Amino acid sequence: MSQSRPVQVIAVSGGKGGVGKSNISVNLSIALAQLRRRVVLMDADLGLANVDVLLGISPKYTLADVLAGRCTLQEVLVTGPGGIKIVPAASGVQRMAELSAQEHAGLISAFSELSEQVDVLVIDTAAGISDTVVSFVRAANEVLVVVCDEPSSITDAYALIKLLNKEYDLQRFRVVANMTRTASEGRLMFNKLNTVCERFLDVSLQYVGQVPFDETVRKAIQKQTPLLEFAPNCKAAQALRELAENVDRWPLPSAPTGRLEFFVERLLQAAGSEY
Repeated sequence: MSQSRPVQVIAVSGGKGGVGKSNISVNLSIALAQLRRRVVLMDADLGLANVDVLLGISPKYTLADVLAGRCTLQEVLVTGPGGIKIVPAASGVQRMAELSAQEHAGLISAFSELSEQVDVLVIDTAAGISDTVVSFVRAANEVLVVVCDEPSSITDAYALIKLLNKEYDLQRFRVVANMTRTASEGRLMFNKLNTVCERFLDVSLQYVGQVPFDETVRKAIQKQTPLLEFAPNCKAAQALRELAENVDRWPLPSAPTGRLEFFVERLLQAAGSEY
């Protein structure tokens, strides 16, 4: 595969905590790897990392070491379940939650230095609408918004989409409903969010599926084992594999947007090779 092939960069966000973003990020990454994609999963909750906890890994280095100049991004990478590569963040380090715009830009640019091939970068963002969340979401080419059946989930997802649309002109968002009791419940959640977005914002929302509530998910988290390995045949695992198949069909970016982006050099190479 050509080194100039664009990378699919997906920011998984949702506005509030507790909607299952990290669990979806981890298992989506593994499911994409099962589709023979080379996946890097970035824990972008820089000061309160949890991907390493979900997977029971103890990384030698984190992104805090990269910023401090103690190691390169390549040296931070940890091999995780299914062969995915993980970029771990620090936990309990307030300084990492207060990075400047220049430091965010430096981290985003550092990904271009990764020597190995990457097909997909999944970014597990922090909760809320901090500068860190906004920086990483804007630098992605796909935004996957996770919602669940709580009023605050819908309102916080709307707040995130509103900020990204009004302040930064992002217009396309994909939505996945998590912990649903029925298939119709997921569609209903999406319709609530879509109705208010259509009324007040200039955005396009696409419903990309739902992950049903499954008690097995909690058991997998307690065992610090990804659901796709802990119970690969449960309903939630099947839904996550279907989500990955959906994601795998999304078109790749074809040219830079003009914003600061992950792997922008690969986009420039790909765009140049078309002429």
